[in-house]
Order: sequence, then C-alpha cells, then structure tokens
Amino acid sequence: MKQLALALMVALMTSAFAQNSTPLYRQTAKWTIGGDGFWDYLSLSPDGKRLYIAHSTQIQVVDTATGKVAGTVPVQGAHGTALVPERNLGFSTNGQTGEVTVFDTKTLQIKQQIKVGEGPDAIIYDPYAKKVIVMHGRSHDIAVIDPGTLKVDTTVPLGGKLEFAAADKDHVYVNVEDKGEIAAVNSKTWKEDSRWKLDGCEEPSGLAIDEKTNRLFTVCGNKVMLVIDTNTGKQLASLPTGSGTDAATFDAGRKRAFASNGGSGTITVVRENGDKFDVAGNVETMRGARTMALDPKTHKLYTATAELGPPAEGQRRPTIKPGSFMILVYEPVR
Repeated sequence: MKQLALALMVALMTSAFAQNSTPLYRQTAKWTIGGDGFWDYLSLSPDGKRLYIAHSTQIQVVDTATGKVAGTVPVQGAHGTALVPERNLGFSTNGQTGEVTVFDTKTLQIKQQIKVGEGPDAIIYDPYAKKVIVMHGRSHDIAVIDPGTLKVDTTVPLGGKLEFAAADKDHVYVNVEDKGEIAAVNSKTWKEDSRWKLDGCEEPSGLAIDEKTNRLFTVCGNKVMLVIDTNTGKQLASLPTGSGTDAATFDAGRKRAFASNGGSGTITVVRENGDKFDVAGNVETMRGARTMALDPKTHKLYTATAELGPPAEGQRRPTIKPGSFMILVYEPVR
C-alpha cells in the first residue's frame, strides 16, 4: 500500500513538473516583411485575416494566412490604426502632420485626411458609441470622430500626455502617461467623469479591458501591470512584467491579460481567476517586440520587431538592420 501511494505521489509530481515546464505559448511563424524606420501599434481585423502595422511612413497590411504584405497605406509618422468594419474603413494617426488618414480597408485607397490635435498617437474604435477616438500626446486631449461624416464631433481636454485607451458601453478610459493616471470619459456626454491615480505606476502606456468583470489592465514603464475596477477606480492588483513594457491586450476566452516587453523580449501572461490575479509565465519573444495584437478567436498573439544594433552616435534608439522588420506569431500550448 505504501509503495502504491509513493508511486502515485511520484506520478503526480512528474505530471505537475511536466506541465510547469511546458511553455504557455510557442512561436509558430516568423514573417520578414521589410520596411524602414520604427513601428508602433498593431491592429487585427475582426475576422483575423489582416494585420495592420503602423510602420514609420506607412501602414503595412499583412495577410495572416500567408504572412505576405497585401498592401500599404502611405502616412506621415504612423502610430496606430482603428478599424470600423461595418463601414470598411480604417483610420490611422499621423504624428507628423496632426491628421488622421481615412482609407478603404478593401482597396486600401485613401478617402480623406482629417485634421485633429497635436501629436495624434493611439487610436481606437468605440463600437458602442460608434465613434473613432484619437489620443493626443501634445495637445493633451482626445478627438471624437464620426465615421459616418468623417468629421471631428468634439474634443475632450484631459490635461496630460495621452496614451492608449479602452472602451465599454458607457465610458472611454484613457491612460494619462505623464500624470500616472487613468481618465474616465463618459461616452454619452463626452465629459470626464472620473480620474484615478495609479499608485506605483510610472508612465502608463498600454490598456486593455475585461468588460464582463469591469476591470482594466494598464501596463507601466516601471515593469508592472495594474488591475483597476472600472466601477470604483480601486486598484485590485499589481503584477510584475518586464523592461520596456508598452502594449496590453486581454483574451476574454482564456481570461488572460498580456503585457509586451520590448526591453526584455518577453510577453507577460497574467491569469484572471475571480478576484485573484497571478503571472502564469513569460513568453520569450525578441528584443524590440513591444507592441502586439490578439486574435480572440484563435487566441494567437502577434508582435513586431527587427534585428537591432547599438544606437548610432548621438542617438538613443537602436539601429535597425535594413530589411529585417518582422512579425512573430505565437499560439497557446496550454
């Protein structure tokens, strides 16, 4: 009997060890797509067939079935892309010109340029309010664009350098990077309702939301992810990430939040289990892979980087090996 119990214990320990040693995600593809200069946000079409990458002077559109570039949209200082699928429209922020480029997602032809504020950076589509929201780094406000008229309906001053945002049926939540805060904007009145100080968070950038549990996941420059209750602004958890943390996303199907860490070359995976949160592990990527996109249907993660060298004299950013820009694709193992 003792021998049987011992054998069972050994088998259980072996199984647990094997599970813990199995990676959470594995790399399944690497697409070298080229292009010059630095990159920013990635956006995936709702059907998962096209990946839009803000890459310096263009939006690169990649076919996710082949890993090939399906086309490009010329822009000036690309930062992000918001997609309005019911209108077959894409909206990209141009940091150099203070404009948003509107393009047809089927033909990739430019339809219009919309003048917005100073330093347009992050951009999202709010499917509840049916508006495109632009966050500005220099004019410290958001612009609310009507995708039907292709005009700015209103601007909302938020008094700081704005980064990424997330929306639910009542609000748009915006990271205020230089203040270490989140601003909650009522999407019915377009007035700021609340502002929450993020304790222990420096320079919040990426932001994701679990709408079912009313939780925000914000990632900070000092290697942490905070979990915030959208009903109260209460801070529920603080979890370690990695260096160069920039983007965040949330997989509702698997109850996981992610932080992409360009400095350490990892993606931190955070599990949500009721009122408890913990780091399930870190996925090894590559240095520079600081932004990402998630396919909620397949649970694949996409991130972008290039072969990087030391900074040129007098520069802070690393050099990029010409033609080395790539997309890395990861699928869940467990």
